[in-house]
Amino acid sequence: MSIERQVAELAIRLMEVESTSGHEAAVITVAEQLLADRRWNTERIPVGDGRDAILATSAPDPLVTLSTHLDTVPPYMPPRLDGDTLHGRGACDAKGIAASMILAADRLRDRDVPVALLLVVGEETTHDGAHAANARPTTSRILINGEPTESTLAVGTKGAMRAFVRTQGRAAHSAYPELGHSATRDLVNLLATLDAVEWPSDPVLGATTVNIGMLSGGVADNVMAPSAEARLMLRLVTPVEEVWPILERWAAGRATVERGVTVPPVRLGTLDGFPTSVAAFATDIPALTNWGTPYLFGPGSIHVAHTAHEHVSIKELAEAVSAYERIAIGALEREGLGR
Repeated sequence: MSIERQVAELAIRLMEVESTSGHEAAVITVAEQLLADRRWNTERIPVGDGRDAILATSAPDPLVTLSTHLDTVPPYMPPRLDGDTLHGRGACDAKGIAASMILAADRLRDRDVPVALLLVVGEETTHDGAHAANARPTTSRILINGEPTESTLAVGTKGAMRAFVRTQGRAAHSAYPELGHSATRDLVNLLATLDAVEWPSDPVLGATTVNIGMLSGGVADNVMAPSAEARLMLRLVTPVEEVWPILERWAAGRATVERGVTVPPVRLGTLDGFPTSVAAFATDIPALTNWGTPYLFGPGSIHVAHTAHEHVSIKELAEAVSAYERIAIGALEREGLGR
């Protein structure tokens, strides 16, 4: 069977199972059986609420780990193969990547490389699967994480910080605005000044960016809003300790701010012969600090991930099998662990 057909069949099997973050139990069961059928030793890593990550090993003491996530963002879209293109949720983020990694791990095992596969859950939300895996003892010295990087090795990833901005008003009939105070008006006026804030930048990772993700507030059209909230997502290029005080000064006296889940920016390993890029998105890598020197590589584009037209070419998935094999061997040699 050709490598293209193998990777397509594996990806489709994983994509056939809906696995929105928080509801990954079914896909973990499928992945566990797929790996067992391929003669891998599998172990479940409990995450919580009936959810698990899967660790598959070829030897008791693996030195290199290929890792990606099996949870996806909503809504679920079933797989569809159109010529060389695989469409559907998880095609490139990241079940297609998981399929490439499984085949690459098979090859590494056949070369007697002590390798592991780590398939986690919760990457799209709180990274709880990666945190659970990081609490487990490991001998891994190299971590190759899979995300859609257009088949480039990322030199670094931006971090991320969620923040909640809240304003308080006083409810009153909107016909008599002088009797109340609108929290929504205060929030909108405050958010309009975000573009004027000077955020840190980095010569490699680029600029800090801010997205106003969600807005809520008020109780009715004819009531002055007693409260309002905005949820922000900041993409970090410096430690959060440099960014949080700026956000606090921006909101001071006009709103309260609360810090949510934070992922730091990371510099990553590179190898000769691979084109490089910067990943503006966050990954599980900061939560997998015990698994070795991190590398980030994956087929497909982040620009179609999370969209209604998520897709990836089967050719690129197949080429990623050899790429993951080469990255693993090259990284081991760089660490002085090659055979």
